[in-house]
Amino acid sequence: MAERVPPSPPRRYRLSLPRGRELELVAGRPLLLGVVNITPDSFSDGGRYLPPEAAVAHGLRLLAEGADALDLGAESTRPGGGVYGDGARPVTPGEERRRLLPVLAALRERTEVPLSVDTRHGEVARDALAAGADLVNDVSALGDPVMAEVVAAAGCPLVLMHARGELATMQREIRFHDVVAEVRAELAERVDFAVARGIRRTQLLVDPGIGFGKTAAQNVELIARLDDLAALGQPVLLGASRKSFVGTLTGAAVDERLPGSLAAALWGARRGAAILRIHDVAATRQALRLWSELAAAGGRAA
Repeated sequence: MAERVPPSPPRRYRLSLPRGRELELVAGRPLLLGVVNITPDSFSDGGRYLPPEAAVAHGLRLLAEGADALDLGAESTRPGGGVYGDGARPVTPGEERRRLLPVLAALRERTEVPLSVDTRHGEVARDALAAGADLVNDVSALGDPVMAEVVAAAGCPLVLMHARGELATMQREIRFHDVVAEVRAELAERVDFAVARGIRRTQLLVDPGIGFGKTAAQNVELIARLDDLAALGQPVLLGASRKSFVGTLTGAAVDERLPGSLAAALWGARRGAAILRIHDVAATRQALRLWSELAAAGGRAA
C-alpha cells in the first residue's frame, strides 16, 4: 500500500489594517464577511436597511450570528441587462457618503471587527477610512484614479473585483473564450496596475466578480475552479450569496436562494477562498463547521 502523502498546509496571508492592527486570512478557512446594504435598490434586500438605525441593527445582528467582519455598501452595484433589467441607479459620492458614514461611525463605536467599505469612489473611501473603515472593496478595480491614491496613502487592504464594461450594460455584452483564464489574466493585470501606483502587493485581494458580466454557466465555472485564481498568490474573496445565477439554475427567488448560496460557499472554501461575502451568516457558519469536521474525519479515515 502506498504511503499517504499529508496535505500541504493552507496558505496564510497577513494584511495590515489601519491603527496598527493585522488581519490574518487562511485559504480554505474563509473569514465570513457579512453584507450590510445601505441602499434602496440592492437586489437582495433593497430598502430594508436604508434607515441608519436599521442598518446598524442589521450589522450587529450579523456579528451576533458569527460574522468575522462587515462589508458596508451605500450604492447598489446591481448590473444592467439579463435578469437584472436596467440595473441599479448610480448615486453621487455625496449621497453615498450621506448614507454610509453615520452607519460606519455607529458600528465603529460598537465593535472592533474589521469594517470594509464597498465603494467605487476614491473620495468616499477617503472619508470612510478617516471614519474608521479598515479596508476597501472596489467593484471597479481602481476605475477611479483617486482610489489608488487614497488606498496607497492609507496603506489599507484593497479588494479588486473583476468586471468588464459598464455596470449598466455588462450583462448584455458577455464575451469570453475561456472565462477562468481570462478572469485570472485580467485580475493579474489589475494587481500589477495597483502595485505600480504604490499599493503593496501584500495588501491586495482579488474577487472573480460573480454575477458581473458573466453567464450562469460562467459563474459556476469560476467557482468550480476558484483554485486557479488562488494560484495568483492573492487572497480570494468570493461573493456568490443570493446571486442571480443561483436563481437561473434552480428557479429560486432571491429570498429562497440560501441552499444554493451554501453550496457555492462550501465549494469556494474547498477551492481556497479566504473570504466569503455573505448575507446569511449563521447558516453559512454552521455549514462550514460541519463541512470542516467531515473533511477532517475523512482525512483521518483515508
